[in-house]
Amino acid sequence: MAKLKNIIKQLSSRDFQAIHDSLLESNADKSAYLIKAMRERQLSDTKIMQELEVNTNAYYTLRSRLNQKIEEYLLQQMESPRTDILKKVANINEIIFTKKKAIAIATLKKLEKELLDYDLSNELTIVYKSLKKLHINAPDYYSYSQLYNRHVAYMLAVDKAEDLLAEYFKKYGQYALSGEDADKMGLALLLKEMYNVSSLYESHRLYVYYSCMVIFHRLFVDQQDTMDDDLEPIEDILENVQRVFNQYQLDSIYYHLNLVFEFLKLEYYNHYKVYRKAEKFYEEVNDAVSNLLTNYTLYTYPAQFLITKMQRHIRQNTTDEIYEENEAVFHDFEIDRLDVATYVTYTMYRALACYYVDKYDEAGKWINNLLNEVSLKRYPFIQLEIKIILALQYCLVNDFDLFNQLINSIQRQIRLLGKDHCEHILLLSKVLKIAISDNKRNKTEKIRTLLTKFKGVETKYFSPTQMIKLDDEFINRLTSARA
Repeated sequence: MAKLKNIIKQLSSRDFQAIHDSLLESNADKSAYLIKAMRERQLSDTKIMQELEVNTNAYYTLRSRLNQKIEEYLLQQMESPRTDILKKVANINEIIFTKKKAIAIATLKKLEKELLDYDLSNELTIVYKSLKKLHINAPDYYSYSQLYNRHVAYMLAVDKAEDLLAEYFKKYGQYALSGEDADKMGLALLLKEMYNVSSLYESHRLYVYYSCMVIFHRLFVDQQDTMDDDLEPIEDILENVQRVFNQYQLDSIYYHLNLVFEFLKLEYYNHYKVYRKAEKFYEEVNDAVSNLLTNYTLYTYPAQFLITKMQRHIRQNTTDEIYEENEAVFHDFEIDRLDVATYVTYTMYRALACYYVDKYDEAGKWINNLLNEVSLKRYPFIQLEIKIILALQYCLVNDFDLFNQLINSIQRQIRLLGKDHCEHILLLSKVLKIAISDNKRNKTEKIRTLLTKFKGVETKYFSPTQMIKLDDEFINRLTSARA
């Protein structure tokens, strides 16, 4: 919320008035009131909700939509000069055929400078190709030929970097579900290849793309707390990228990638448990989580935010707030079921949000839909994780027939995979069997002993069971369900 207020207060008077008037013209009276209240009045969120006569859920939706409207306006203002330049590039042939040679060259030279300022390498190749032709009988022909060749090669390097970035985060999704060393090695190789490509040129764009990958890799793949003297510190990388963004404020890709680096800043401080600083970036990323999950999978792994978000609520003991918040944040969100890693993470996050407000049937529905729609044979350990959480829901609603069928299936799978490889699932299955048993003697103590062992088990892959608070409240849920 603080981030939105800061953005509104920093708008110029002209921009603020334009946004406010456009909201009134589109009959978005409540949004118009909200933007004015945030800019001109020192009202609390509770007071604003009272004056607007909306509940928390509707207020959250209103705030999110206002933020989106402001972003759309600012992006439109930003893209206008870029659009003019691209129109000029599209008219290069018209200039060559209708203007005198000296005027055509002068025009192209001016256009070259503007394109360099915007770092539009694709368009620069068109300009250099034209300048090369215009200088075919002049000594500068060789220079423009070299510039043309260099920018074609640079353009291909940028394309390669974008492809590597997308491939890396697709591969990370597979690694998140498998935890296999082969997938981890594949990620390291992609990072090395990205480093080689980014080292070919002194390019801020290649540096930004490499930074997207290397920061995430060091936080979630290497996970080394010791600092290698040869490595650039993550904080320095983040500062350097921010300087690039500040310098190229009219670059539309950088405008959008700013969200990626807000996310990376959040994850960086969260990784090192500097939660006070992490909170500075949480609100902005959380406001854009639907957009992040939908449109940013080529530049990062947005599903990680859902894990971080759940961990934050567990840490702050506010897990009962997630369900209502999700109804606002994801009201028009459509998940890509072909992106298996993101789909699994999102579904389990939604299911656990239901679990924390005692909506066990709804949680079970989310999980059953997932198991029916996605084949997880390639990821047997994740399949076990999902099934044991589903078994938990059956246990809590006292559906013993479905519970027994599922727990037997889980135990067969454990035997096939080996008990040593899925010890925590075995422990949790024992906890659930004790919970549903008729023997009440020392039930709580037995469960608590098994849960202590469970907490000592670490997994290399995404583990939804780690997003369950295994505290006294959890034990009370289990024992009261059978009472």
